[in-house]
Amino acid sequence: MDSTRQDALKRLATIEGHLKGIRKMIEEDVYCVEILKQTYAVQRAIDRLEDALLQGHLSSCVPRGFAEGRQSEVTAELRELFELARR
Repeated sequence: MDSTRQDALKRLATIEGHLKGIRKMIEEDVYCVEILKQTYAVQRAIDRLEDALLQGHLSSCVPRGFAEGRQSEVTAELRELFELARR
């Protein structure tokens, strides 16, 4: 398994753990501020996951797509990603 995939899976496991913790906090009626702190941590973790995935895509998939002659397809996919990120 390549390092990008391993890193993504590790990050996802961390996010899943945080989400389970948040669920437990809500079930146990923990103070809202403490829960919100954890949700913010999850959002930051997802941001970092997205950054890592995009870096991997830009350094691996994009050059391969260009080498295979799929420039317009790859460019359209990147444009779509940037549009989604701006929403």
